[in-house]
Amino acid sequence: MDINDYKMYISEDTMMGPNSVRILAELFDSQPLSFAADDRILDLGCGTGLTSLVIAKETGAKVYASDLWVSAQENGERFAKWGIGEQVMPLCEDANNLHFEKGQFKALFSIDAYHYFAGRGGFFQEKILPFMKDGGVVLIGIPGLKDEYTGRAGELLSDWLGDDACLFRSPADWKGMIGIHDRIESVKTWEMDCFMQAWGEWLATNNEYARGDRQYFETIIRPYTCFVGIEIRLRGSNKDSCRE
Repeated sequence: MDINDYKMYISEDTMMGPNSVRILAELFDSQPLSFAADDRILDLGCGTGLTSLVIAKETGAKVYASDLWVSAQENGERFAKWGIGEQVMPLCEDANNLHFEKGQFKALFSIDAYHYFAGRGGFFQEKILPFMKDGGVVLIGIPGLKDEYTGRAGELLSDWLGDDACLFRSPADWKGMIGIHDRIESVKTWEMDCFMQAWGEWLATNNEYARGDRQYFETIIRPYTCFVGIEIRLRGSNKDSCRE
């Protein structure tokens, strides 16, 4: 995907942290995907719906845009303004208590959100996997700790994050957290390449939280943290697969 196609939508009003479109672009480019118009995709923790817009336009599929902090009404108004109101459904759902049909989604995306609610072993199998189709894919991009600092989040990040430092885990940790299951074909985790660009675009804004992050970027954020990419492939027949 070409991030330049979405620059008109990226602003202080739609960004809630490091550029989510930049993170999403790397996930899209990591593995070619193919969707039909009647496929359903869940954007879990969609924030202001910026990622939902991109997913809708890049896939052509029906997107369910769920967030607990931004209201469905607010996102619905934004989707209508962006011309995607018929394709993207705004929802307000708790990730720990989702209300969907079993096996409903061919794909799930979660950008800068999954670490807030999925930080325990077994979460994926219990709370996410039941709603995924066989042959589906889950793509996650979240802030985390570089592999060489695994287990030291509290020590290294607390001046910046306080008690939330425990939410930052390394790629290796996240692979273990996803775990194994008969329906899981593969789990891949990595330190994402988009770190500097996504952070730079966020820190260049005048958002009050961005201003707060600036003072920690060179001393804490850049040396110790990364964006963790997570790709989970589910077993299924060729006709059910997202692969091109």
